[in-house]
This record gives sequence, structure tokens and C-alpha cells, in this order.
Amino acid sequence: MQENDCIFFQLSKAYQLGNRFLTQKVSELNLTSVQAMILGFLDRDDQITSSELGKRAELDSATLTGILDRLEAAGFIERKSNPDDRRSIHIHLTKKGKTMAREASRVIAEANQDFLQVLTEEQKRDLHSIIQILRLSAPRG
Repeated sequence: MQENDCIFFQLSKAYQLGNRFLTQKVSELNLTSVQAMILGFLDRDDQITSSELGKRAELDSATLTGILDRLEAAGFIERKSNPDDRRSIHIHLTKKGKTMAREASRVIAEANQDFLQVLTEEQKRDLHSIIQILRLSAPRG
């Protein structure tokens, strides 16, 4: 099979290009792409539990903890005890974090638009639909 015919090769290369593109854009904010995404999630839903944030970001607990540690050290988030469940922690954006989260969301949206600018609106919708179908129904191995 030629690499151009192999969906796994094509997806891998598209991911590498996209990730490199986004990484370069968010590095201007001194963030990694994952840190920027986490701040974006928090920008839309502040005061979320760490377990819910991990589910939304599709990150395991150990990976998320390291990311949150770095965001907390930078002064972007605070961890607070959940008053309804002492076993869980709420993640809150600080004032500095809210500013950075808005900026990160803006940069991600701009990068998204720039990266996909070669596609028509219909192609963008099709691409999102196909990726969603694959993510939800692909066999897990």
C-alpha cells in the first residue's frame, strides 16, 4: 500500500502539521498547545472539577495533574476544595488566568481559521463530521 493510500499515514501527518502549527501560535503566549486548550476549556466553564476537566480534555489524571501544576505555578489557576464533595477539587481561573484564557481562546480560534483556510466551508463541515464519526465509532484496539 502506498503511503498516500494509507489513512493512518495521512492522519498522522495531518496531526503533526496541525500540532506544529498550533504549538507555534500558542508559544507566543509562552504556553503549550495543551495548556492553551485547558485554559480554553476553563474560559468556557470556570469552577469545574479536575475529573470533569480531564474527561472533557480526554486526558488521564497524571497528565492533567502535571498540566495543572504548571498552570498554577504560572498563576493562571487555583485549586479549591469542592464544598459539595471534599474528595474532589474545583479548578478556578485567577484574574491573570482569565486574561490568558481569553487570549489563548482567541489564538486557537485564529489558528484554527488559518490552518483550515484552504478548505471551503462545506469541506470544513465535512472534515469535522468525518473526524467526529471516526472518533465515536472507530474500533478501539
